[in-house]
Amino acid sequence: MATSIRCGFFLFVFLFSFNTAIAFSHEPELGSARVVFQTNYGDIEFGFYPSVAPKTVDHIFKLVRLGCYNTNHFFRVDKGFVAQVADVMGGRTAPMNLEQRLEAEKTIVGEFSNVKHVRGILSMGRYSDPDSAGSSFSILLGNAPHLDGQYAIFGKVTKGDDTLKKLEQLPTRTEGIFVMPTERITIHSTYYYVFVDTKVESCEREKDILRRRLSESAREIEKWRINCLP
Repeated sequence: MATSIRCGFFLFVFLFSFNTAIAFSHEPELGSARVVFQTNYGDIEFGFYPSVAPKTVDHIFKLVRLGCYNTNHFFRVDKGFVAQVADVMGGRTAPMNLEQRLEAEKTIVGEFSNVKHVRGILSMGRYSDPDSAGSSFSILLGNAPHLDGQYAIFGKVTKGDDTLKKLEQLPTRTEGIFVMPTERITIHSTYYYVFVDTKVESCEREKDILRRRLSESAREIEKWRINCLP
């Protein structure tokens, strides 16, 4: 009897530990959409965290699909801290049509999370009102733990760190709290596509197979316990 209890207990601990490790061993999952900003210093590609900030993701992705970031710019580049995209309402050189303007005027509720502000993360800009985020956002150029839980993280850079490094080398000037490039960093155009990660799909299949094997092993152990233990 004691042996069967110990077997059941150790099996439970093993299965629980396995599932816990799967749940907490990786960062938030990126959605399939990828956005590319084509700047005069190179391309920057990023993906979204729809499970972390769904309203923010929907808003930013709609702005991209409407072409709102075309002819916009990075108004702030603070080496080791952030490169910040200007609000499209005032940052574009091209005029906006009615549909673009209606979306750009919206503000989004603050979707704060426990995701950390580290290099490559996308984080919404805002005013003192936590629900005042619009279309301006920052790309983290370093770790900034003091921003954690204060600004809405909604994605991360997937390609283009070499472009970010180029931006960090540009001459800057300081205006108040902002470190700004002395020349315009233009987002000439943007596009998006659906990314299919075959490696992730393969890992998911392997996890499913392993779960089934564990379940089968649990049934075999239970059969052995019933047949072999008093």
